[in-house]
Amino acid sequence: MNQLYTEILTHEDPGQVEGLSRFFKTGKGQYGEGDKFLGIKVPVTREVVKQCWQETSFDDLEACIRSEYHEIRLAALLTLVQIFKHAKKDIGLQQRCIDFYLAHTEFINNWDLVDLSCYELLGVWLLDKDRTLLYDLARDGKTIWEQRIGMVSTMMFLRHGQLDDTYAIAEIFLGKPHPLHDLLQKAVGWLLREAGKRDAQRLKDWLQNRYPSMPRTMLRYAIEKFTEEERAAYLKPRSM
Repeated sequence: MNQLYTEILTHEDPGQVEGLSRFFKTGKGQYGEGDKFLGIKVPVTREVVKQCWQETSFDDLEACIRSEYHEIRLAALLTLVQIFKHAKKDIGLQQRCIDFYLAHTEFINNWDLVDLSCYELLGVWLLDKDRTLLYDLARDGKTIWEQRIGMVSTMMFLRHGQLDDTYAIAEIFLGKPHPLHDLLQKAVGWLLREAGKRDAQRLKDWLQNRYPSMPRTMLRYAIEKFTEEERAAYLKPRSM
């Protein structure tokens, strides 16, 4: 029996479905178009994962990640994170987790599914490895979600004081044709802001010759922690 799948279903809350569907933009033409919800909030999903992850097999994860329901796919990803974390020195099991993740990116199809999994998996895995994979995802990802994985995974590097990849991958997005999707702008701006928390001057130096051509949302996110006066200077109308 797939305990994870079964247990998640017991927490279905139809009263929450409409709000979650609206929040995650599931309407026609929106980024989450067609996704379905059970009405389960993240803390509840996390609690189910906490109870079930040790009994969850990769076959169980396969069934969950392919579910039509958003929360079941999230449960699969959060369970994968737990298996990966507890594998510790079992490199073979960790590799299997990473391979599973990369083989199922088509089902990682909303920003929360990306952000709650990628840096806990790819970010940790690549701390002591070549990171070309993230550059490839950012540059050539088939979906905005794969591209976002390339950017957001660098959060773990920032937490270890490694800022170079965040700036280098941000540069990839600056070179993409405009208009850049809003969710990619937000991801890049968010990670730049986080890099700035570690080294404010480096962020300002990086922005110096780039901010005039940066997409507006990306820039706003990047400078969010600047003083009001500094933000105003960066955001003043640009001369034509």
